Amino acid sequence: MGGLVGESKGKAVLRACGCAVAGLFLIAGCTADGTSKGGAASGSPGTSATPSGTGASGTGGTGASAPAAGPSSSARVAMPPVDESKQPKTAAEARDLLGRIIIAEQDLGPEVVRSTPFESGPGRWPVLDESCVWQTEGLPPDVLATSTRHFHIPAKDGRGRVRINATVTVHHNREESGWETARAMEEVLRCPEQKLREGEDLKRLWGGAFYLGEQMNEWTEDAFTETGEYVSEQDGGPYPYTWSQAQFGPVTVAIAAKGAQGVTNDDLTGYVANGTSLMMIQAKQELGKAAG
Repeated sequence: MGGLVGESKGKAVLRACGCAVAGLFLIAGCTADGTSKGGAASGSPGTSATPSGTGASGTGGTGASAPAAGPSSSARVAMPPVDESKQPKTAAEARDLLGRIIIAEQDLGPEVVRSTPFESGPGRWPVLDESCVWQTEGLPPDVLATSTRHFHIPAKDGRGRVRINATVTVHHNREESGWETARAMEEVLRCPEQKLREGEDLKRLWGGAFYLGEQMNEWTEDAFTETGEYVSEQDGGPYPYTWSQAQFGPVTVAIAAKGAQGVTNDDLTGYVANGTSLMMIQAKQELGKAAG
């Protein structure tokens, strides 16, 4: 990772391209309370999400039809101040917290199933090395706990398999979670082409970030979105790829989606926006100060 100068430069450059990346938030239509403002993603039937563990409601369908890009109106949670007394102090408390925030497959839609392996080990952390190749290392000092869950939509009717990952990371405080977003911005500047593993690559990446109140972002303290192309020796490509990260207090939540044959970027955006906004609602419910 680069230092302070590189990260500051990343913020300046990427925030300058805000109008282009605002497309994700226009499709998502997330309001300050995290609810859907504009309905489903373009050309896709809607599915409303409910908090993890309660199941998902809505219509099914075939193909990679994206769910509506926001949780149901019954789950509205405005942007509250963080209650510091609720912030985890230990790794065990952080693991318990992220378990209440991270989504399950039913939260993304009826066609989404668990992949194998399903959940990453709690002691590993992804690092983009100087050659733009992703590696895993032990947790850095600023991370109390992190977890990634892996899902997919099985190939069907001429459409390839769609891969979706959901990640929650818990830091000691808001400053540390903010630096995680800054590093993500630096990485896309430094490495517009990245190797996920042997035979899997991301290409033509670009990204943008918005603080609370910038463009359409009124639902997270800091939001970062990255889009590009996914290429796989097994699946072919290039196919659309998108990743979105959001921050509330010491917590970051993220969804990454890799496309396939017959899958559009709008399809992926629906799942990404829906999953990210739902985890943000759950983070606010867990860490936000109660009204009154």
